[in-house]
Amino acid sequence: MTETFVRPTDTISGSYWIWRDRPIYWVGAGDPRSDRPPLLLIHGFGASTDHWRKNIAELQKDFQVWAIDLIGFGRSAKPDWVYSADLWRDQLHDFIQTQIGRPVVLAGNSLGGYASLCVAATRPESVAGVILLNSAGPFTATEPVAEPTPRRKLAKTALKWVFQQDWVSFAIFQWTRRRSVIRKTLLKVYLDQTAVTDRLVEEIYRPSCDRGAARVFASVFKTPQGEKVDALLDRMDCPLLTLWGQGDPWMNARDRSARFRQHYPQLSEHFLDAGHCPHDEIPDRVNALMREWILAQVAPKY
Repeated sequence: MTETFVRPTDTISGSYWIWRDRPIYWVGAGDPRSDRPPLLLIHGFGASTDHWRKNIAELQKDFQVWAIDLIGFGRSAKPDWVYSADLWRDQLHDFIQTQIGRPVVLAGNSLGGYASLCVAATRPESVAGVILLNSAGPFTATEPVAEPTPRRKLAKTALKWVFQQDWVSFAIFQWTRRRSVIRKTLLKVYLDQTAVTDRLVEEIYRPSCDRGAARVFASVFKTPQGEKVDALLDRMDCPLLTLWGQGDPWMNARDRSARFRQHYPQLSEHFLDAGHCPHDEIPDRVNALMREWILAQVAPKY
């Protein structure tokens, strides 16, 4: 494998790293800096390193920047494995240790944010700081949940069984991977509709054509829920920046912010006029906030 860094242009070139006998795709740009940490960018569910191209192009001026496709996504392998936060945590930790060779600032969007938290909480030797952009992940319930009636419990069990059937998940996958459906979904989660381009739709559609992509999608309905976000935060000890696209229809940014601050009051945070993917929708603003925070909060301790 060639370890040559390339300067991203309109299309960012990358390379492959073999992990557990499977090819993992990554891109890198910028020169190593002894006075500041490298930056590793982690995409969300269904996305890839392509989703960070607007950020890499600018942030490489100040940092050595890496981005990686989580196994099961993008140009990385899609084996018939059990997918979980623990799997992606181990992938990221091993990549940092063997390929980057020093602690990084992890920046993750949605699922990538949750995976970043898992690394920071359980593999602290790999992490100098964490940036979360509309991070996913479950919190522990704060109020007791009422015991469902037998009828409701039976209905829930039956529904869960249906969604665990391979033919059902395959049918859902075939529907959701259509370009028209991808576009409609993006238009719902981006405030700036002009950011939903043909290129963005194609970048999400293309990996869904890979062999094994349907099995990865199906694993969502079968994988046990990972460790709670509050438990991860309670174990974490590094600088944390949270960036919230407050127009995100999939999560209440203010409520999640309050939960994060409850368990990690020393964090820094900003609310942005964007949807679920602020790094792609308003990249100039996000790049500036990331740069300022790393140089002020992480670099002096590095």
